[in-house]
Amino acid sequence: MEIDGKLFDIGSRTFIVGILNVTPDSFFDGGQYDSLPQAVKRAKKMVEDGADIIEIGGESSRPGFVPVELDVELERVIPIVKELKMEVTVPIAVDTYKSEVARAALQNGASVINDVMCFKKDPLLPKVCAEFGATCVIMHNRDNMNYDNLLLDVMADIKDGIDRLISAGVDEKNIIIDPGIGFAKDTAQNLTVLRNLSFFSSYPYPVMLGASRKSFIGHTLGFSVDERLEATLATTALAINQYCDFIRVHDVRENKRVAMMADEIIRNNH
Repeated sequence: MEIDGKLFDIGSRTFIVGILNVTPDSFFDGGQYDSLPQAVKRAKKMVEDGADIIEIGGESSRPGFVPVELDVELERVIPIVKELKMEVTVPIAVDTYKSEVARAALQNGASVINDVMCFKKDPLLPKVCAEFGATCVIMHNRDNMNYDNLLLDVMADIKDGIDRLISAGVDEKNIIIDPGIGFAKDTAQNLTVLRNLSFFSSYPYPVMLGASRKSFIGHTLGFSVDERLEATLATTALAINQYCDFIRVHDVRENKRVAMMADEIIRNNH
């Protein structure tokens, strides 16, 4: 897979996506990096710590989040995309389901769009991604938890997103799938997905996992968001053991080190 002119040799090692929330209300780091200098400093530190991609989020998707207006999201995201394009050498991703935000981000140097709405909320978004040759992360989500078979139904929803992208002209080799930990799933369902990540990696698409510090950890172990690092690291090691390719995290340095060791053991990477 090639992203922004850089080769991501899928299967050779695990790639780390550093989360850069530039919102006041994200569940873990809301308000910490919502100014341009803070965001740039944080992104540079994540790259130094081993991030292969920096993902910018301008609207929280935590449970109970309040959607933001288009102009607000643009004001939060686009200046940081522009600045990071000059300051870091890794690809820049943007977490958005709005075609207008995606277009502006891609015009200004982003190369990856991660849609937490499975590319179904804004029908123009797949076309924008196709126009710019963007890498697309399809994250599973739906408006109910009425599953007949959890794994099959999640993958069916993802396949619908894949079909939307391909129909719009997105190259199949530019698609990454994410089973959507924490979205339209209760704690037991999240754990089931984690136990069965190899089901998703058996499909011909790279798999991304985003379990970092999420509430299912708190519900399982009783830990506050500030106490969930070690549990997140456990999910990272488990995901690599089931051949996930991208790990999307807040704590880059720690997860990178887990990935390096797990890759040596599991992928025999020398």
